Amino acid sequence: MMRGVIYCRVSTKEQVENLSLGTQEKGCRDYCAREGIDVDRVFVEAGESAKTTDRPELKNLLDYCRTNRGSIERVVIYSVSRLSRNTADYHVLRGLLASTGALLRSVTEPISQDPVGKLLETMLSGIAQFDNDVKAERTKAGMQAAVARGRWTFIPPIGYRKPAAADGPSIEPDPETGPLVAQAFQMFARGTYTKQQVRDRVNAMGLQTRKGKPVSSQTMSSMLRNPLYAGWIDVKGWGGTHRGDFEPLVDQATFDRVQAILDGNVSRAVPRQRNNPDFPLRHFVRCANCDTPLTGSHSRGRNRTYAYYHCRSKGCSDQIRVRKEILEEAFVDLLRQLQPRPGLLALFRAIVTDAWQRRYDEAAAHRKTLEKRLEGLQERKSSLIEAHVYKHVISQDDFEREQDKLNAEIALVRIEIHDATLEEYDVEGVLAFADQVLADGARLWAEYDLDQKQRFQQLVFPEGLAFDGTNYRTAPTGGLFTYLQEIDAEKVGVASPTGLEPVLPP
Repeated sequence: MMRGVIYCRVSTKEQVENLSLGTQEKGCRDYCAREGIDVDRVFVEAGESAKTTDRPELKNLLDYCRTNRGSIERVVIYSVSRLSRNTADYHVLRGLLASTGALLRSVTEPISQDPVGKLLETMLSGIAQFDNDVKAERTKAGMQAAVARGRWTFIPPIGYRKPAAADGPSIEPDPETGPLVAQAFQMFARGTYTKQQVRDRVNAMGLQTRKGKPVSSQTMSSMLRNPLYAGWIDVKGWGGTHRGDFEPLVDQATFDRVQAILDGNVSRAVPRQRNNPDFPLRHFVRCANCDTPLTGSHSRGRNRTYAYYHCRSKGCSDQIRVRKEILEEAFVDLLRQLQPRPGLLALFRAIVTDAWQRRYDEAAAHRKTLEKRLEGLQERKSSLIEAHVYKHVISQDDFEREQDKLNAEIALVRIEIHDATLEEYDVEGVLAFADQVLADGARLWAEYDLDQKQRFQQLVFPEGLAFDGTNYRTAPTGGLFTYLQEIDAEKVGVASPTGLEPVLPP
């Protein structure tokens, strides 16, 4: 008897749940019994598309025939469409099987090796592709009609998910990632953050792709350009923009401002762009009512000119307008409130110094271990060359295989050594500067020039500040101030800024 294998496939979950697979296998087994084919193995593919050859069981089938080259004579399928609905793919697969000595046979179609059978086989594979193309066109037409009604028919983007109820909106905000996407838009719309800074911030807060990876730079760019987040569906090539049936994650004004910044029509107001020395807090402080960055301007009075910070949003219910000296004096008072106790500065210095020394010592020890490992690998490589070139005890194939393996290991160890090398820092100099900044930040800010002021502001309050007309709202502080607040709160046993367990001074 001839040896053969059976291949069955369905392309959707619905087909998996009915009798399609069982019907195919029974039909194939009956065919093998009639034709005198001894079935070695049955390969069952469930739920994969016929448009692609990226199917695990098909790959297993090809490997099996290749491993058993010459002994597997027949591959039995229920119909040509079960193997592929793409004519080119079908003939490639048929050729691969033929190269192993296995010929295709269909239960429901009389394909064979004679001229008529080959012609019929080509026609059947073409019909299968035609049927698949027609279904694709019908599916596309249905999706276009749904989009016109405001339904999102694709995989939900980051920040959205499929709702449980089928009769509700097509997508809904994801409670975990939705707020992070909205925050990314709001941060970028303020004009004080670059895309990279926004991406780093939301990634640190837990924003991930559907594959569980941090959002890449390209994904962040696409996200900020996607009108879906403002409630609009715009599918390229389908004509027109449609209002979605789902809840937007950002309002239209925020989305439009982000687009203007991306297009270069609105200044981001990063430190070097905020170039008016009269208003160092311009764009850094936001209106607490509408979250719009405050701008600055001069108003002429009877005897002199007055400088004001004010909200520029026309839609703000209570536009803030405050004298320059009032807003800036309130900011200086805020800096004074952050000034730590002298004892905390000494404790902070001890923690950082000890943590850095520990990290430096550990890195040096690790580097020494890696260098010893590299030396061993290089000795092994020298021995390998000697055994092959001079002693002739290793074949050429074995030599090349082992040499490639050793070269890869040596390259990886060298990379590790580079990563384990810490740059030489003047820790004492850095700490001296930190002492000055932490101990008297209010005075320093007052003495700085415009560029230094704005950089200092970003250092202390990386997310900016909100002002309600009288007071600043509480805002997260930057790294050094946050660490000092933690030390002040816990007094002892505080994790160091470098992540190492500190040794506190007696």
